[in-house]
Amino acid sequence: MPLRKLLRGLKRKSEEIAPDEIFIDSSNLPSFDTDQFEGRIEQPIRRRTASVLLGVFALVVLTFAGRASYLQIFEGTAYAALSENNRLSHEYVFADRGTIVDRRGVDLVHDSHKEGSDYPSRVYSSYTGLSHVIGYAKAPAKDSSGIYYQDTYVGAEGLEKALDERLRGVNGLKIQETDAKGRVTSESTIAAPKHGETIALSVDAELNQVIYNALAARIEESGFRGGAAAVMDLTTGELLALTSYPSYSPQIMTDRSDQAAIRGYLKDTRQPFLNRAILGAFTPGSIMKPYFALGALNENLISPTKSILSTGALTVPNPYNPDKPSVFKDWKAHGWVDMRQAIAVSSNVYFFTIGGGFGDQAGLGIEKLEKYARSFGFGSKTGIDYFPEEDGTVPSKAWKAKLFPDDPWRLGDTYNTSIGQYGFQVTPLQALRAVSAIATRGTLITPTIIQGARGERKEGTLPMTYEEYQILFEGMRMGAQIGTAKALNLGYVHIAAKTGTAELDSSKSYVNSWVTGFFPYEHPRYAFVLLLEHGPYKNLYGAPGVMLSAFEWMHGNRQEMLEGKDD
Repeated sequence: MPLRKLLRGLKRKSEEIAPDEIFIDSSNLPSFDTDQFEGRIEQPIRRRTASVLLGVFALVVLTFAGRASYLQIFEGTAYAALSENNRLSHEYVFADRGTIVDRRGVDLVHDSHKEGSDYPSRVYSSYTGLSHVIGYAKAPAKDSSGIYYQDTYVGAEGLEKALDERLRGVNGLKIQETDAKGRVTSESTIAAPKHGETIALSVDAELNQVIYNALAARIEESGFRGGAAAVMDLTTGELLALTSYPSYSPQIMTDRSDQAAIRGYLKDTRQPFLNRAILGAFTPGSIMKPYFALGALNENLISPTKSILSTGALTVPNPYNPDKPSVFKDWKAHGWVDMRQAIAVSSNVYFFTIGGGFGDQAGLGIEKLEKYARSFGFGSKTGIDYFPEEDGTVPSKAWKAKLFPDDPWRLGDTYNTSIGQYGFQVTPLQALRAVSAIATRGTLITPTIIQGARGERKEGTLPMTYEEYQILFEGMRMGAQIGTAKALNLGYVHIAAKTGTAELDSSKSYVNSWVTGFFPYEHPRYAFVLLLEHGPYKNLYGAPGVMLSAFEWMHGNRQEMLEGKDD
């Protein structure tokens, strides 16, 4: 401020001015730190600046007030529920999966509760021969955050998969209340779990295990690739045994803990996951002969008492090259055999003759060979519930034309078809159903694996006479007494059986060994089939010897079966 204005102001207040007010000694000036604004005259904040600051503060207050009001008024319920959920948690009460038992109530698979586990463990019995029937399941699974995205066991194979909805059950639900430190203070169940259904199978687990063990031992000792077997009740279609080797452990597949074993299953070229009894198709060989014998009888081509000479081969002249006749070998020279004897000793020459014809004896021909094979169910599914099936193959002219368009059907193809060789592929379950039709004298029965579920019975579809079936009965009974199935000539039960030794590969150095049949002979109640797949031709121990183990066990443990009664 100018000195002149200052002096004027002082004059207005006082007329007198002291000398020290005019002449101020500069040495007496106070010490001010001007960098800190000391000694400077303060000026008031501008009104505009103050207004801006006030507006900013007002906006902040209004924003917070608005957000608080929104959360309280509009979102209050939702956040209250969220707060409550932070205190109350919902958890599954895992349902027990259904139990599977055999026809005698023997536990085959059940759930077991272990402390510390959210869900029960699936426990499979030690009956390894039923792995392909029962299958396995996949356990509940959760993600990395601990939330279950699969909250039940899920069937993966076999009946565990096919009957998954019946076995699964329904999970329950419980509420847990926790305090601020996460400790459970109370819990209550608001929905109880529902146990899965108990399924009773038609199989006899002990009988099935005996057959499986005998199969496994023979396959491993004699160098076969695998095998399968089945036993069926002729009155109901119930399967008392259905087994396949090699197999796998359902426990390992469900637990997924032994990864080395699982890798071993997957790398095994013998395909342990293949259910050979139902999905395996194999060359049948001579087990087809009874069906063609019945066809020849039904077509009035031959009397059952007419004998045909087998010198060890059937030599057919070659009209194009007489020096090179076609030779179709028998497995041995049988001499003169009629139909019963030909079935018993499995004469190839006899069936070459009635199948394709030779000399003055007319044969069925390929069309009728196909007709009778199909009439007994070969080339089509058996209709068993819950399992996928293989159709198999019945050779025909049309079949060959499709596969080998440049090679016409030949008489030799007919001869080989008549002994179950050329082009045939059948499943063990088809073979079981077919031999059951002989045992029942013409009824095709649909197999079933569930106890009390009667398989469909197609009666009258094979309209051959009682006498014609009787020829097959007697021939197959002779087969077990003095023929190729004489390993089953037992004093405690009379069995009718037919064997088959199907030659494989062009070298014929490997074979499938079969036996089919029924018992007791006098009033058949059960039918059976057993296959040893792809073993050395020179092996002397075949399918009948393996089936013998089952009959010996039945003699000591299931005598009622050998008597044709309910087991």
